[in-house]
Amino acid sequence: MRSPKDFFAPLALGAPAPVREIPVTPSRMIHFFDPGNEKMAAKVPDIAKKVDVLLGNLEDAVRADRKEAARAGLVAIAKANDFGKTQLWTRVNSLDSPWVLDDLVTLVTEIGDKLDVIMVPKVEGAQDIHYVDRLLAQLEARAGLTKPLLVHAILETASGVANVEEIAGASPRMQGISLGPADLAASRRMKTTRVGGGHPGYLVRTDPTGDDLTEGRTTYQQDLWHYTVARMVDACAMHGILPYYGPFGDIRDVVACEDQFRNAFLLGCVGAWSLHPVQIDIAKKVFSPSPSDVAWARKVIAEMGDGTGAVMIDGKMQDDASVKQCRVVAELADALAADDPELAAAYDAATKEALG
Repeated sequence: MRSPKDFFAPLALGAPAPVREIPVTPSRMIHFFDPGNEKMAAKVPDIAKKVDVLLGNLEDAVRADRKEAARAGLVAIAKANDFGKTQLWTRVNSLDSPWVLDDLVTLVTEIGDKLDVIMVPKVEGAQDIHYVDRLLAQLEARAGLTKPLLVHAILETASGVANVEEIAGASPRMQGISLGPADLAASRRMKTTRVGGGHPGYLVRTDPTGDDLTEGRTTYQQDLWHYTVARMVDACAMHGILPYYGPFGDIRDVVACEDQFRNAFLLGCVGAWSLHPVQIDIAKKVFSPSPSDVAWARKVIAEMGDGTGAVMIDGKMQDDASVKQCRVVAELADALAADDPELAAAYDAATKEALG
């Protein structure tokens, strides 16, 4: 553990000073693509216009014999494109793999000025972040970068969940944390083979109404990931970084995908991974507050004045805690509307109607 007075000091001579506050920019969807896949690579310029974050994936979805091609592909794509306001991220290989060192050395020194965030898989504790932190500082100094790269951890081991608070506060580079449900399920020895989402066997049942233990008893499927997401959100909020839901593997089930994303949104997540273009619009819809919610939030803020005391609005008691909740929604809406005229118009129209 570094002394607080040294926490924001560069970890290598010539490296840029660490950021003191993580930039909060729209990141409703982190869209994954395989940079070694020529068909996917060809679609990057168009996809980049539709997403908040574009992520070149070098890890699990890339076969071992294609790792170098994927890395080279990402370098070529980054050099050939101007992504505008769309963030460019990458997921490197795990720290115990034979590829991760070359991933970091190549990407930082060749396209470090284009990358915003490096996603590190299977983080088990602060020690993993400390290793990446120091190495990135050395490479930034070598490349002459003036802006530090940020780090995003994936929570996909039991050790990672147990250490999530120390992971979140391990470095000024920490941008956020994502839930990795598939690897986490394996690490915990959970008995599910699904990538995210619920399971029909994880349920609660209503009590019996008589002697018959089967008649009229309704079951309700539960969320396998509620505890982990909530704990991750708390850790991120405590350290001023951003929480994300990870992948939803059943591409065809857009209904359940939307439900899972919304659960994460309501719990405090700012975005989720999109593995297929069909999930981009789902994430955009879910992680953008609805016009009606924005209108209500703005109405409460307007009628509460200085935010103290308590008032009745439409038969509901509102006080300073209400204003704090409403500011979360209103400020997110303002940030998203700044770059989305269609969303801005929808929010303004709903607000005008609500305020009369």
